[in-house]
Amino acid sequence: MEILEAYDLTGSYRAAAELAGCDHHTVARYVQMRAEGASPTARQHRARPIDEYLSKIEELVVNSHGRIRADVVHRRITAMGFTGGERTTRRVVAEVKASLRAGSRRVYRPWITEPGLWLQWDWGHGPKIGGRQTQLWCAWLAWSRFRIVIPVFDKTLPTIVACLDATLRRIGGVPAYVLTDNEKTVTTTHVANIAVRNPEIVEVARHYGLTIRTCLPADPETKGGSEATVRIAKADLVPTDANLLEQYPTFGHLEAACRDFCDEVNNRVHRATRRKPVEVLAEERQRLHPLPKEPFAVAFGTTRRVNWDATISVEGVRYSVPHQLVDTRVWARFNGDELIVTAVGEDGRPRSPAMTARLREPGDQDEHYPPRENKEADRTRGRTPPRRPPSSPSVPGRRPG
Repeated sequence: MEILEAYDLTGSYRAAAELAGCDHHTVARYVQMRAEGASPTARQHRARPIDEYLSKIEELVVNSHGRIRADVVHRRITAMGFTGGERTTRRVVAEVKASLRAGSRRVYRPWITEPGLWLQWDWGHGPKIGGRQTQLWCAWLAWSRFRIVIPVFDKTLPTIVACLDATLRRIGGVPAYVLTDNEKTVTTTHVANIAVRNPEIVEVARHYGLTIRTCLPADPETKGGSEATVRIAKADLVPTDANLLEQYPTFGHLEAACRDFCDEVNNRVHRATRRKPVEVLAEERQRLHPLPKEPFAVAFGTTRRVNWDATISVEGVRYSVPHQLVDTRVWARFNGDELIVTAVGEDGRPRSPAMTARLREPGDQDEHYPPRENKEADRTRGRTPPRRPPSSPSVPGRRPG
């Protein structure tokens, strides 16, 4: 531009060259390009030694879908006789990859959501508590943009069902579809690109009256709402050097932080809807299906048979339960540091006595057994009182049970 400005000022090639500090032939070339309407920055391509291998580089990039590294390409073309440097190869590979991306760029259409239709969930790595890794269940109701984050220690099927049931009860209804990943707890395999569902998750969907769909394998962009929820939750809840959060001393502190996070994001005006998600959720509840009165049985955990001494064994550790549940089936599930034991009938519903014991420590608890003064009354009625299991001597390095 300085060259053309100098020429417009003087009208002479040589005078403009003196003002711009270049050769007068350069001034003449730029003036001629401007007169022809050509771009002054466009340069004529000169032949390069690597041009002979350009077709091979394009083939390697296309076959690898742009994933091949430049050093691998350089080794391949060097074996074919290329004598140039690796820097030249890197430059050409970057140009070919840019052309490939421009020619195969993914095109998106705006997703127009409908109330009561879609719920998405995904998982994210939470903070470590006591050296144990936690997981964050992140759910997102599409139309109202309502977010729910629940911390857990595992991603087993009972935990998934419990989180799903808690999510549905928090939003106050059941949507028509639920979208998630292709994990083995949801999709066992694919046959001819058709997902084969886990039979147990099908029973869960039938119990709640919804349809579980999965995104395309290795394509997280098909459930961007829950992916964004995971990203935001991890940024606000997981301690890093960026957010300077302190480590959580207990699992209860993490649960409280997740509840505070949900209250904050759901009571904040969303930039897309210009409304608070909690207010929009009140409208969407009118389009949601009613919830079953009782959770699905798997949500209570895994089954255990109560022994004659009113104990169950979970992960090799013995826990006592109320003595009324002797010789019955119960469901046990860990929730943070607590073991939740629920008595469930054959119909899958909590039966009488509907007991839910929250156990923090293994071993025997006195409140689970009848008072000792009832022994004489039991003998007079011809019954043998329940026997307390003998206490085992503690062995260093072993857990009780």
